[in-house]
Amino acid sequence: MIEIKTLVLGEVFTNTYIVKDRSTGAIAVVDPACESEKLVDLVKEWGGDLQYILLTHGHFDHVGGVKCLLNSFSPQVLVSADETELLNTKTLNLSFWHNLSIEPIKVDRELFDKDTFMLGETEFTFITTPGHTVGSGCFIADDVIFSGDTLFCESIGRTDFPTSSGRDMMLSLMKLNDLKGDYTVYPGHDLKTTLSHERKFNPYMR
Repeated sequence: MIEIKTLVLGEVFTNTYIVKDRSTGAIAVVDPACESEKLVDLVKEWGGDLQYILLTHGHFDHVGGVKCLLNSFSPQVLVSADETELLNTKTLNLSFWHNLSIEPIKVDRELFDKDTFMLGETEFTFITTPGHTVGSGCFIADDVIFSGDTLFCESIGRTDFPTSSGRDMMLSLMKLNDLKGDYTVYPGHDLKTTLSHERKFNPYMR
């Protein structure tokens, strides 16, 4: 089982999630939005055993805090194999358009659809959900989905950026819709929701 802490960080109010395996204390951070002493301090308060930085996609507002965490801990960086070029290309990750300088990020493991890994005693599954970007993906653990900018509460991520695709987004939403059972959805922006709520009320999932 996992415990989750949410921080809203950066200029576009990105959700950064600290996730801890309750049995072992192992920690992952999902989408560190920007350099943040508060984020580093909270990881330390939770025991400091940061094993993974999990990136749902490579836009600047989801990766700006990677270097900050790497300077304080020794985690592995995991992201979709289809996202590595965008991650380190300023015009693709949008940092160029915001006059930001993001250092190149070394990826320790490139993920493919349905890849799994363990955070302590909790199994995570990665599923590819392209649309917002070519390599967007979601992380699933227990009854939780970290959806990045694929699925929001009654909305979806934009599909007008470099490497975006409206058609791919629709296919990805169908993929999430077809998951069995219900999940709590922790999105990249705004409020958390549930998959059952989105099936009923999200106009893009009907």
